Amino acid sequence: MTTKRIILAGGCFWGVEGYFSHLPGVLDTEVGFANGQTPHPVYKDVKAGGTGYAEACKIEYDPDVLPLRTLLRHYLRIIDPTTLNAQGPDRGTMYRTSIYYNNDEERALAEELLAKEQKHWDKPIVTTVEPLVNYYPAEEYHQDYLKKTPCGYCHVNIQLLDEPLPPEED
Repeated sequence: MTTKRIILAGGCFWGVEGYFSHLPGVLDTEVGFANGQTPHPVYKDVKAGGTGYAEACKIEYDPDVLPLRTLLRHYLRIIDPTTLNAQGPDRGTMYRTSIYYNNDEERALAEELLAKEQKHWDKPIVTTVEPLVNYYPAEEYHQDYLKKTPCGYCHVNIQLLDEPLPPEED
């Protein structure tokens, strides 16, 4: 089995992890902080601002079961890619939407899908596609938060898991 990894920022990391942890082909998820300036950030510092980090979810997946194209289409399904530094009621740079790639192939695919996605929105897409510079896991109490707290806050519509992805347009 081949294992790959991608890191996605989509607002509050609890909902992103909650959604992806249920997708067939996802082997593991972990919430954390991506692409900031300070080493070993903790939640209270990221939340206070000034660290440059985004709340993010590391997703390990089997590309034979869940190709990256499909995984990224799921990501675009659960975010509003036109909202700068916010998702749902969460506001601040730590809630920005970003795809953090590991290589040029991932970058090209992400850019292609965002260009296609733009056709569905009147406002410009602000989701960024950036090389992964750094990633640090969040504290343990954030991991699998929605499993530990079934009625916990989540801006992501988890019920979308019950509906198939719409067919991809050319």
